[in-house]
Amino acid sequence: MRNLLDFLSRHNHWFVFVLLEVISAVLLFRYNSYQGSVWFSSANAVSGKLFEWNSAVGQYFSLIDVNEQLTQRNIYLEREVEQLSEKLRTATRDSSLVEKMQKNVIAGLQTIPAKVVSSSLDKANNFITIDKGSLDGVKKDMGVICGTGVVGIVYLTSDHYSVVIPVLSQQSSISCAIKGRGYFGYLKWTGGSPASAYVDDIPRHAHFKLGEYVVTSGYSSVFPPGIFVGRIKHVYNSENGMSYRLKVDLSTDFTRLRDVCVINDTEMDKKLEILHAAQDSLKARE
Repeated sequence: MRNLLDFLSRHNHWFVFVLLEVISAVLLFRYNSYQGSVWFSSANAVSGKLFEWNSAVGQYFSLIDVNEQLTQRNIYLEREVEQLSEKLRTATRDSSLVEKMQKNVIAGLQTIPAKVVSSSLDKANNFITIDKGSLDGVKKDMGVICGTGVVGIVYLTSDHYSVVIPVLSQQSSISCAIKGRGYFGYLKWTGGSPASAYVDDIPRHAHFKLGEYVVTSGYSSVFPPGIFVGRIKHVYNSENGMSYRLKVDLSTDFTRLRDVCVINDTEMDKKLEILHAAQDSLKARE
C-alpha cells in the first residue's frame, strides 16, 4: 500500500493531466454542436466501424430468420414471374418476349449491396447506417431497398459509410400506388409502431380492397415503379374529407433489417435534368 501511495504521489501530475484532458474533451463535444455532430455522427469512420462489428455479431445470430425471409420472398417472386410468363405466352405465343421484357426492366438499373451497421426505431426521425459510402458509388438521394420492399433514401455519405432516412422517419415521404389500380399517394410515418405507416391523398373515387398491395409509383427519380411497400390494413377519411388515408402494414421488417441494396439508377441524372429543364422553362414563361 505504501508503495502504491508513493507511486501516486510521484506521478500525480500525470493523473491530473489525463483527468483534465478527459474533462476538456467532454466539454468540447458536449457543448459545441459542430464538434459533437462530427464526432458522434454514425457516418464517422470510427463509430461506423464499431457499429459494423456490433452488427456482425447480431447478424450471425439472426441468419436463420434472414434465410427464411429470403426463401419466402424468392418463392413469391418465382410464382409471380411464372404467372406473368404464362400470361404472356398465352397472349403472344412467343416465349422469347418474356426474356426481352425482363432485360428491358433491369436495363440501366444497378444495385449496390450493403449491410446495416446501426439503426434506430424509437425516435420521431430515425436513421440507418450502412457499410457502403461514396467510394462504393453511393450518392445522396439514392433509394434503398431490401428483399421484401422499400427501406428509405440515402441522406448523407462518407467514404465508407452512409446514413439513410428510412420509411420510419417523419421526414420521409415516398410516392406510392395501389398495385394494379393506378391510384397513388404519399407514404408517411407518424411514429409509434415500426410495422405500419400511412398513405395519404388517395382520391375518393378510388376503388380498392383491404389486403391489396401498395408499391412504389415510379413518379420520382428515387425508386422505380413496382417495389413493394406493404398491404392495406385499414381505410380512413382524410381530415378535410376530400381523400382517403390508408393504414399500411409495411412489408419491410425494420426490427430485423440486416441486408439492403442501394439503387444505382443510371437514368436518375437524366430524369433530374429533364425535370429541372421543365421547371426552368415554366419560370421563364412566367
